[in-house]
Amino acid sequence: MIPAIVAHELRQALLDYLETTFSLADPSVNTALLSFLTHPVHGIFKGPYVNLQLPFRKVDADTPLPLEVAPTFVPYAHQVRAFERLNSRGDHQPEPTLVTTGTGSGKTECFLFPVLDHCLRHAAEPGIKAILLYPMNALAADQARRLAGEIWNRPELKGRVVAGMYVGRDGSAGGALKVMTEDGLITDRSVMR
Repeated sequence: MIPAIVAHELRQALLDYLETTFSLADPSVNTALLSFLTHPVHGIFKGPYVNLQLPFRKVDADTPLPLEVAPTFVPYAHQVRAFERLNSRGDHQPEPTLVTTGTGSGKTECFLFPVLDHCLRHAAEPGIKAILLYPMNALAADQARRLAGEIWNRPELKGRVVAGMYVGRDGSAGGALKVMTEDGLITDRSVMR
């Protein structure tokens, strides 16, 4: 669907409907009505306009979040609902959750903050706390940078929560990271093991 074409077709369909509904016998009156309806300034049609504002609703800034590791921004309502379902505070058991929203809506944050929160809460316990699976290495690499930055830039996480990226290629090759950096996760498989 091309928005400009759809807008033109919708405009034409509405004009056809109005012309048929108000079928005026006098051609000059009919022409005057169509001129009035289609006038570029005073007519009934404005636009089409492109709205670049995202339609996602934010919660109030003072909305309590069920996470200790919470975002530094005011989250969207769907993110807060995901935090409520996925948090592991107290006796809450995370619930299966499917997030389907548009591009730029913060789907990653829906699960990232509850995972980091859980990992921090159990940081003193040995072993793996979470595994994130991605369908493509390119997506995993992009998300790894985000995860590394989030861990690195939060004093409560840095040095307490460690993450690695285990992908199909041999992670023990010369360029494998043995420690986390601000923009990279551990990729050395022997270190991860």
